[in-house]
Amino acid sequence: MSLEIGQESLLRAGVFVLALALLALFERLAPKRDYAANRWLRWRANFSLLILDTLLLRLCFPLAAVGIAWYADQHLTGLFHRFQLPGPLAWSAGLLVLDCVIYWQHRLLHRIPLLWRLHKIHHTDLDLDCSTGVRFHPLEILFSMLLKAAVILALGIPAGAVLIFEILLNTGSLYTHSNITLPAAIEARLRRLFVTPDMHRIHHSVNPAETDSNFSFNLNLWDRLFGSYCAAPSQDPRSMALGLSEYRDARELGLFRLLKIPFI
Repeated sequence: MSLEIGQESLLRAGVFVLALALLALFERLAPKRDYAANRWLRWRANFSLLILDTLLLRLCFPLAAVGIAWYADQHLTGLFHRFQLPGPLAWSAGLLVLDCVIYWQHRLLHRIPLLWRLHKIHHTDLDLDCSTGVRFHPLEILFSMLLKAAVILALGIPAGAVLIFEILLNTGSLYTHSNITLPAAIEARLRRLFVTPDMHRIHHSVNPAETDSNFSFNLNLWDRLFGSYCAAPSQDPRSMALGLSEYRDARELGLFRLLKIPFI
């Protein structure tokens, strides 16, 4: 098990890099929208945040979510251990619960003013592509990890399930923010259950009513179940404005400005 814990970060990083490369290539070959801002400026800010977030997480949570789950497994911590849930049921329930928790975390980030100060950095991006999937303030990343850690310990979610969820969450964030064109028939079938780029793009609309919709990350049943689903934007999805109305100049959205926004 210690070997698996030591290797999980390499596995997650490998899958992440592969997904990023494939999506970036797909965005070149079949983009959904033209870019409104300088792509280099955006990528420099977004990937600088990714590096900073990764370093901070490793400093504060050396074993990350999988290590926390491994601790719960070793000490039989949490409700799943207490009620001796069979392995397949514990895995399935753990994945489902974590996905729902991320949905409600996302809604809270929009609803609570203090948390919105952190999360709105993500929404200042004037375009959407796979790099937007890593555009998060470090303090938001720490908040998210603390919340996941609390849920993992409370339930005793198996470490293997947590590893799968972390891979799905990270690569899914790249995918749902990507600027790719999917055939309409395929997009419609996928959207019956999963979040698609066209669906999540509505969440990044400059229209506040649309920004407060489509909070799901992987399964979109949470938006449908809790009344936050929006099927289509009010404007043409290929040309609708993205971002926030008060931040319209990508040249003023470098790394240090983004880090300061919550405190201004």
